[in-house]
Amino acid sequence: MKKILWLLCITLIVGACSTQKPVTTTPVESAKELVAEVDLDTLDVTADEGEGEEAEDSEAVETTLAPYTPSALRINDLLHTKIDVRFDWAKEEVFGKVTLKLKPFFNPTSTLTLDAKGMDFQKVQFAGNEQALKYNYDGQQIVIQLGRSFNRNEEYSIYIEYTAHPKADGGSEAITSNQGLFFINPRGEELDKPQQIWSQGETEWNSRWFPTIDRPNERSTEELYVTVDKKFKTLSNGLLISSTNNPDGTRTDYWKMDMPHAPYLFMLAVGDFAVVKDKWRNIEVSYYVEPAYEADARDIFAHTPEMIEFFSNKLGVNYPWPKFSQIIVRDYVSGAMENTTAVVFGDFIQKHKWELIDDSNDKIVAHELFHHWFGDYVTCESWPNLTMNEGFANYSEYLWFEYKYGADEADHHLMTEQEGYFGSAAGGVHPLIHFGVADKDDMFDAHSYNKGGAVLHMLRRHIGDEAFFTGLKNYLTQNAFKSVEAHTLRLAMEEVSGEDLNWFFNQWYFASGHPKLTIEYGYDEATKEAIVNVAQTQSEKGVPGVFVLPVAVDVYAEGRSIRHNIRVDQREQTFRFPAAKKPDLINFDADRFLLAEIEDNKSEDELVFQFKNAPKFIDRNEVMERLLGAESEKISSILPLALNDRFFSIRSMALDNLAEELDPALLTKLRDLAQNDKHSEVRAKALSALSEGNDPQTLAVAKVAIEKEQALSVRASALGIIYQQDEAAGLALAEKMAETAKGPLLEAIANIYTEKGDAKYLPFFEKRLADVEGFTAISFFESYQILASRGDQATIDKTIEVLSNFGATTNPSLWRRFGAVKALNDLRNDFRVKARSASGAEKTQFTSNADRIAKIVDDLKSKETNAELKSVYDQLPVIK
Repeated sequence: MKKILWLLCITLIVGACSTQKPVTTTPVESAKELVAEVDLDTLDVTADEGEGEEAEDSEAVETTLAPYTPSALRINDLLHTKIDVRFDWAKEEVFGKVTLKLKPFFNPTSTLTLDAKGMDFQKVQFAGNEQALKYNYDGQQIVIQLGRSFNRNEEYSIYIEYTAHPKADGGSEAITSNQGLFFINPRGEELDKPQQIWSQGETEWNSRWFPTIDRPNERSTEELYVTVDKKFKTLSNGLLISSTNNPDGTRTDYWKMDMPHAPYLFMLAVGDFAVVKDKWRNIEVSYYVEPAYEADARDIFAHTPEMIEFFSNKLGVNYPWPKFSQIIVRDYVSGAMENTTAVVFGDFIQKHKWELIDDSNDKIVAHELFHHWFGDYVTCESWPNLTMNEGFANYSEYLWFEYKYGADEADHHLMTEQEGYFGSAAGGVHPLIHFGVADKDDMFDAHSYNKGGAVLHMLRRHIGDEAFFTGLKNYLTQNAFKSVEAHTLRLAMEEVSGEDLNWFFNQWYFASGHPKLTIEYGYDEATKEAIVNVAQTQSEKGVPGVFVLPVAVDVYAEGRSIRHNIRVDQREQTFRFPAAKKPDLINFDADRFLLAEIEDNKSEDELVFQFKNAPKFIDRNEVMERLLGAESEKISSILPLALNDRFFSIRSMALDNLAEELDPALLTKLRDLAQNDKHSEVRAKALSALSEGNDPQTLAVAKVAIEKEQALSVRASALGIIYQQDEAAGLALAEKMAETAKGPLLEAIANIYTEKGDAKYLPFFEKRLADVEGFTAISFFESYQILASRGDQATIDKTIEVLSNFGATTNPSLWRRFGAVKALNDLRNDFRVKARSASGAEKTQFTSNADRIAKIVDDLKSKETNAELKSVYDQLPVIK
């Protein structure tokens, strides 16, 4: 599963914004900090102080057992599942028949316990036998009396007819609803939304629509018969064996998966989809999208066959399943889900070709595809072991970027994933293998994902590529269709590498946290030695006081670098290396792979040298961030190099930090970047830099961009420049593009309309509010509120009603909910400020509006079900 975690930048979000935004500002540019794509027992390992001293008994003795979540006890072994379902759309009910083939796992048993949440049962019997079986049911599980004891060599089949009423009773930050099966626009009441049914089984919610043993360490083969209206298409696991038209105008599709997989990976989707066929070798690859996006399907899922080939070759294990389908659904409750052979994505990835420029879906497609080896083929035995699924899927993103786009792109991704983990860890740490987790859904966090991927990268670096990928091949082949835990991976890697890796797994998988290092560099003139002093400063509970860190140190001197491989294994250590002269640079963790927070004493001159000579993207990025953060004059010496850097983000950082006065040579360079750079972010920023530098050719360059560019960010920048320099022309372009604009271009148009202040543009906002998502939603709702606040009381009343509806929990989009509530809060504050300087009836009206909005905002806050969003609401600024 690919989750969407909100790491909200509170300073940015909660800042009330009642002033007019300049049109030339890239909309919500700073809001890019809002999200980072992309959470046991504690083990106290102290430093060396006091070694050999006896601890006081009163403090050392544990008097209670630590929390522990075991793997599910296996009493019966589910062998095969045959499901037959049809639906009552109006009532959102499932009419089902299920036949389950089982046998005792080892010990004899006379009962069968199935997960079956919120169901009514019409028949419970042995298959082929009409005699009813006795059972007990508590609304969550059905316990069936089998009538006699069965042993492990006896198979039996249970047949159940039932009605399922899928209803949510909770959710998490990663999976916002546990309903299991979702009816989208079931009664056709929303004219602009398709009717769909789709499932979301992870963690244990498929048992809301069919009875099963809903545990990750269970697996079975599967057949699914689904009866729907002829107008709909269906998708499920495995292959479509047949489609049969029925006399009543329905059609029954028969899907068959003859390879075992976990029940949470069972999948069903129904709706009006265009299906675009592709192929990898002799295996079908298909893309299910809404009909309006049929022409864009291959771009939405670009590189899919190439990814399957790459991962098959890299792992030495061919894609093991009979097909690979990907489908996009509405109102999805997470990012994406790796259902075996039938991946589900939220509609945030459904875009036209021109929206995908420099914003491809490669990362999320690779993530879900890789799960078909790690998660589907080999599955974590329990949710505390979730990183055995998600850590691998996270690391697939690095592997794909490294192969397709090069080391800089891969390292950029690694850096952002590590930063996401560090941000999460600041709020608390836990072991990767988190047996003490309070709720299984809490495992879907930046530990299981980001840290899990980063740890695999360190393991690869430590044992080497050949051993790492050979170990993965053995891990997969030896554990195919089985459940695994972290030790399974350790043993596979030890078998290949010949090294005892308990030290690695103990500190990275079974302990909490990460090292925090203070590095000091020096030079001993007398002994002609370069000096590196490493101090480990981490001190949080459960975090090892000492990590073992094999790492490389590069010493640059006399025009060359010499690598020294060291092992950090003490709380504080000093390393010395021969050096005839004082080095120009000593670079600790030269391969830039450690998951560690590092501070060091490099001078500004050493940083400049590092930018010019160290080979990694992260080396250069570190220099830019540190010199810019220190407002160093040295930055000027590397900006020209940065503008020509091979990686786009370095060029982009340089464009953000140009001097106010631009010389002719630099203007020429900016024009070249604006028109010819390979990355749209750089082209857009170069355009803005030209405008800010008052280049007389800016308007001409912007007009060319608005005509020829497809990238939305560049067109948005160009539109703002045209409007700024030729208002009538800019406004005409905005009105021409308003109907179909998306993303940053839609934001730019909203900014123009808000600056114009004409109420005739309000219908444009009200029509498009339901379309916006992501960062665009925040800016767009804000612009709507600003424009509407200038209207009469009737306009204000309508705006309050519109925003209230969008802020309700019935709105599936967290972005739109947040955008609406923030806009209401800003509007309330605006009226408070206005009331201070008003008098009489006007003051009364302003105060009344503010009081009314305050009650609405408080009500929306109290009813908000997403805990993270609710906590952000509580920090929105309030003017009394």
